[in-house]
Amino acid sequence: MNVKLYNQPVSSLNADLTLEFVTPAQFETHPHKTLLTQAGFKAEAEQLCTLHEHRLLVCAITEESNELYRSIMASALKAAMGYGYASLRVAITKENVNALVDGVILGGYKFESYKSDPKSTPLKDIMFANESAEHFEALESLFNQSVTIAKATNFVRNLVNQTPYDMTPQAMAVAADALASSNNLECTILDVTALEDEKMNAMLAVGRASINPPRLIHLAYKPANPKKVITLVGKGLTYDSGGLSLKAAASMVTMKMDKAGACAVMGIIKAVSELKLDIEVHAFVGAVENMIGGNAYKPDDVLRAKNGKTIEVRNTDAEGRLVLADVLGYAQENVKADYIFDYATLTGACMVALGPYTTGVMGHNESLKQEWLSAAEQSGEYCGNLPFNRHLKKLIKSDLADVCNVSSKPYGGAITGALFLDNFIDEDMKEKWVHFDIAGSAYTESAWDVHTYGGTGAGVRMSMEWLLKLNTQGNN
Repeated sequence: MNVKLYNQPVSSLNADLTLEFVTPAQFETHPHKTLLTQAGFKAEAEQLCTLHEHRLLVCAITEESNELYRSIMASALKAAMGYGYASLRVAITKENVNALVDGVILGGYKFESYKSDPKSTPLKDIMFANESAEHFEALESLFNQSVTIAKATNFVRNLVNQTPYDMTPQAMAVAADALASSNNLECTILDVTALEDEKMNAMLAVGRASINPPRLIHLAYKPANPKKVITLVGKGLTYDSGGLSLKAAASMVTMKMDKAGACAVMGIIKAVSELKLDIEVHAFVGAVENMIGGNAYKPDDVLRAKNGKTIEVRNTDAEGRLVLADVLGYAQENVKADYIFDYATLTGACMVALGPYTTGVMGHNESLKQEWLSAAEQSGEYCGNLPFNRHLKKLIKSDLADVCNVSSKPYGGAITGALFLDNFIDEDMKEKWVHFDIAGSAYTESAWDVHTYGGTGAGVRMSMEWLLKLNTQGNN
């Protein structure tokens, strides 16, 4: 689908169908009010009505908010895709450009790589019109920025949606190498021998029983004079059976999404490099497959992580944190960053706490977490703060090792998961670290807002919102 911005009013664009947003007040004086009323249109929230005789698609917008514009644009696009029209025109403003672009690019996303007969749509061209003759340059810049970020989000969705047979740890390394080649990034890939040399025993243990050996991937974007250095770490479980603590059959379905954190950091560095931000970004991915076998790691094992700390394993299905423990250690050893952020489909407990749409935000720095909550809200993603406390930390105490990989009580699991990771954050980075639990937000089996079935690309839009703000602040 071609998405373009034109510096002219919507009425001057030649398109098959016009999309028009109408408020309740505007509906009262609308030239087609009688027809719309006859069709049952009442200008109620997110209501759609198509007047085919006028080639007009009318959408009710009851509140001038980006959240509503984003959602109604996605709904309108899906309706238009079901018609026989080849082109759609719609007016856009500086205030709603991000929302409308997201509505089109994210709302129109379909993953059909595994369909033998993918269904095509006649709708090929989306034409955005600048109604104001002034400030086109600023609008164009925002438009291009929004398109880049939305496409990076769909890039993540494509990676997440690939099956575990196709997207193995080795295949993820190949995808990272291809991204590095196309976007002029540095790419370093560590195989099993290199991981052994780095003493990344926790990560190696998780991948030991798989025929697909683990890979650590390091992508780097290095502008000439960076204002800040950012480290991103992603959990890349290309498939998670639960290991010997085997998941129930129903819980294994969708476990291809356990690599969503890794895919997110790849999508973020893709967008950063294409927007040419003056921020150095390092994306670290722990790509591993957690399977069962005679050589699988076991409950009761004690693992020594890269930073020297020992971990008592009581549940092999709490494997993502073991991988992240080593990748966080490796990342901090190799890059001196101003901030470090990790993204992981870490706990089902986060979904229990916040529901299936919301990312859990955890860390020590309250003001930094608040920055991220604000960035998420502006970007169209949902985030919720899950607070640490010293009593929850006691639940991962081990009498056998330095720390246990699961809590001794079935409460606050998202927070105790993050507190486990805290053991592998260097002391000087604790106030500069935020953990994002995307277990609920990274994948959906029911369409909602701009999200279709499958991977959502959670983390990309909010991260780019935060990074863009950091980019404008510079060294202040």
